[in-house]
Formats: sequence, structure tokens, C-alpha cells
Amino acid sequence: MDRNGDATTAPVNNVAGASITTPGDRQIVITRLFDAPRALVFEAWTKAEHVTHWWDPSGAPLAVCEIDLRPNGAFRFVNRAPDGGEGHSFGGVYREIAPPEKLVFGSPSGPGVSTLIFTEEGKKTRLTITIECATREDRDVLLQMGVGAGTAQTLNNLAAYLPTIAASRA
Repeated sequence: MDRNGDATTAPVNNVAGASITTPGDRQIVITRLFDAPRALVFEAWTKAEHVTHWWDPSGAPLAVCEIDLRPNGAFRFVNRAPDGGEGHSFGGVYREIAPPEKLVFGSPSGPGVSTLIFTEEGKKTRLTITIECATREDRDVLLQMGVGAGTAQTLNNLAAYLPTIAASRA
């Protein structure tokens, strides 16, 4: 809080926390505003040298981060296990790529398709992630697994990491 009692921006340029909604029986929508230009946020999502630093909700660097950014190209992210080895894996296949506006991907083992929309709001970027599940049950399983909280933490990590990219260009 500042001296007027208003909430202040966190030192990591965290403009706003994530909002998680379920607008339909099969959708999960997660939105977050970042204090960074759209091209930078898009780059942070699409280059392995960046994703490896912020993807894991724990904040630990990924054990594996592979990105083949093209339609039908695959990505694979593997969290680091407590013993230092490989832990949980997340992967998928890109269906649509429209820099710096949109990414669409599906996961062969996942319950749906994710669409990421990067929208400019002045010098900031609003990211809207829509997870479209095949069924309401699939959506509910994701919610019970904590996809909302995990994604919100991952997006906090991204917000903290974005100034690192910007500083490397200054």
C-alpha cells in the first residue's frame, strides 16, 4: 500500500493478478495484464531460452524446454524434480501461430485446445488464455487439478521475468 492506502504495483511490474472464469460448460478462461509490450510477452511465450526461466510454477528452471514454433510443430516442457532429475512433463502441438497476437495449441494427452490472445493496451499486454475442453467433465478435472492456481502462479513468474528480457535490450 502507498501512503494514500492504495494498492501499489509489485516491484516485479505485476500490473494485475490473473482472473480465472468458466464462461461455459467446457471453457476455462484465464486473463492477466502485463506491464510489457505485446511483442515482448509473445516472445517470452515462444522462445525456449525464456520459457525455461518462468514456466514452472515453483519458479525453478525447467529441466527440458523444447519449442518448434511452426504449425504442427511440437513443444515439450519438463519440470525439474526435487532430486534434480526430470519431473512432470507438459507438451503439445501448435495449431496456429500469428505473431504477436495469437497462439493455438493442443496437447495429445490433454483434454482440450488452448488459445492465447495477446492484446495491446497502451504499453501493456492483456493475455487471455482460453482452454476449450471436449466435455464439461474434462474441464472440471482440470479445475480440480488446480490448473487455475498453477497457471496464475506461472503468469506471476512470467511477470517477474519480463523485465529481464527488457533489461537485456536496454
